[in-house]
Amino acid sequence: MKKHESDIDDLVQKIGAYAEYMKGLTQQAVKLYSVEVEAIIRERSQDAKRIEWCLTYMLDFCFDDGMLLLYKRLCRYYYYINPEATVFYVNSYREMWDEQEPQEDEISQE
Repeated sequence: MKKHESDIDDLVQKIGAYAEYMKGLTQQAVKLYSVEVEAIIRERSQDAKRIEWCLTYMLDFCFDDGMLLLYKRLCRYYYYINPEATVFYVNSYREMWDEQEPQEDEISQE
């Protein structure tokens, strides 16, 4: 029994270390992308590849409130350049991060 408890403790420690690593990585990503988003807006860039590259890779970090604010800011900016592409990125965020409300037919099955 002691070995099993020890294995669980080791696993908990590894998960904690991984969570700390991800927190640091996320903070670093927010710093880097904030510089890029500010540059895009300041330069009034119309470069779709540059903007979409940012949005694509920022999406992975949108669980973080700071990154989500940057993502929304860039989407608002990009909307006036390419509304269709912006809708795609808004929907991509929703598919990945929005919590799903149970549908009417799912509720009736319970």
